[in-house]
Amino acid sequence: MGFEELLDKVGGFGPFQLRNVALLALPRVLLPMHFLLPIFLAAVPAHRCALPGAPDNFSNQDAWLEAHLPREPDGRLSSCLRFTHPQALPNSTLWEGGQNPGEQPEGEPSTVPCPQGWEYNHSEFSSTIATEWDLVCEQKGLNKATSTFFFAGVLVGAVVYGYLSDRFGRRRLLLVAYVSSLVLSLASAASVSYIMFVITRTLTGMALAGFTIIVMPLELEWLDVRHRTVAGVLSSTFWTGGVMLLALIGYLIRDWRWLLLTVTLPCAPGILTLWWVPESARWLLTQGRVEEAHRYLLHCARLNGQPAGEDSLSREALNKVAAAERMVRRPSYLDLFRTPRLRYISLCCMVVWFGVNFSYYGVSLDVSGLGLNVYLTQLVFGAVELPSKLLVYLSVRHAGRRLTMAGTLLGAALALGFRLLVSPEMKSWSTALAVMGKAFSEAAFTTAYLFTSELYPTVLRSHQRKRVADNAGRSSSWLRSELQAPHSVEASQPGPSSRPLYWPRPRLGPEPLRAESAAACQPADRNLDPLHLGNADDFYFQQLSGTSGQERRL
Repeated sequence: MGFEELLDKVGGFGPFQLRNVALLALPRVLLPMHFLLPIFLAAVPAHRCALPGAPDNFSNQDAWLEAHLPREPDGRLSSCLRFTHPQALPNSTLWEGGQNPGEQPEGEPSTVPCPQGWEYNHSEFSSTIATEWDLVCEQKGLNKATSTFFFAGVLVGAVVYGYLSDRFGRRRLLLVAYVSSLVLSLASAASVSYIMFVITRTLTGMALAGFTIIVMPLELEWLDVRHRTVAGVLSSTFWTGGVMLLALIGYLIRDWRWLLLTVTLPCAPGILTLWWVPESARWLLTQGRVEEAHRYLLHCARLNGQPAGEDSLSREALNKVAAAERMVRRPSYLDLFRTPRLRYISLCCMVVWFGVNFSYYGVSLDVSGLGLNVYLTQLVFGAVELPSKLLVYLSVRHAGRRLTMAGTLLGAALALGFRLLVSPEMKSWSTALAVMGKAFSEAAFTTAYLFTSELYPTVLRSHQRKRVADNAGRSSSWLRSELQAPHSVEASQPGPSSRPLYWPRPRLGPEPLRAESAAACQPADRNLDPLHLGNADDFYFQQLSGTSGQERRL
């Protein structure tokens, strides 16, 4: 008897599993609020050089700025330069009362960087890290670096938590993720310097990676195969709730320190919920902790109303299951590339996850590129994810995972590709295509979790997701943040200073198209292809140990 048969006896989907999904909902809500936080945290409001000494009775501000600030080639007043000496303007009474424009000495540059700092427009954001430490103009790269280091931390943390959760258990490492995320985020909110903020934010990314690595396996290892689709779609709706909640919190709280504090404090009640979160019975059996597994399985049977007898849940039966689970050596990175078929699947999954994350975060972090209210756009981008999940559920049931994966990626590629051809003046069309691209990219994101895991044998399934799929996804998120994310709000201001920020956008069409090709080349899902979960297990064990999965289960 294998673990799947054991799970069927205690109930593979019922009140116990639904309670587990609800208890693990909080990390799914917190993740998007932190991952998409640069939209508000690192926003760069309109700014210009500080110009002290303006006359108290001066009413013509445009003329004053015209005399002190040069114009960019597109006609805007410069945000980063000022004239060395004020310029005389025709038909102006600006210099009455003893204020003279001055003369330009020979050989002296006509413009200089802002020597006395900047003045910011606080109408939309009262405080961001850009206004806190003047991360604009020559220092704008430091603003971008904050998200780069954050996602680098996520990438490293994914590897660390993946290894530690297999060694010490999912539940224990989830507690570590909660506590470390809370402490490090509070330290970030209390940062007194840019260096302190970058270090604590990087460590926070490492801590939050525990949520991405642990929550999904902890749910799936208590679910039977038949209900993983509906449970996966249901769980992903909490991510959407976090996206929409971030728009509301960002609108109500305009100071970056209080905003970071607000999205972090829910970790405190999350720590308390771990009292009711069950450890994975499968992991306990692989570690030989039969008594603990027996207690959790009995609790599952009682909540699900299953009459599990003493024979099916006896210590002897569990010892046999534990022995069968331990017969297979602990999987490693190399197992994902050990056979030609697994190499093919793993490499295709990397391409798929890169395209999925690139398109999703590319659209999500460019909310102000639409030229609309950033808070309303964030709310719409979150709301459009809900019908996308319904589409995924219906499509997976009727068309299968592979066709759904390829179709949603193709839809994202077409929507984002056509958006590149739309003139900037056609804002309504650009907005509609961006919303469609966000809907399809979210559908692809949800499907990817369901699709890639089922391509692997059972022993590698959670391992694959944690090591390859998630790491590849976080890598693309890191790249997205490095290229565009931190300046998504600043990019809404046209002009030379923001123009380079748009250069990654042409790749938003080709990347999901490349991922669509990789998804279409994958084996069909388990309902349509001989690579059924059982067949995949047999193939894997024959390749690695010379015994079939059926012999192992016996």
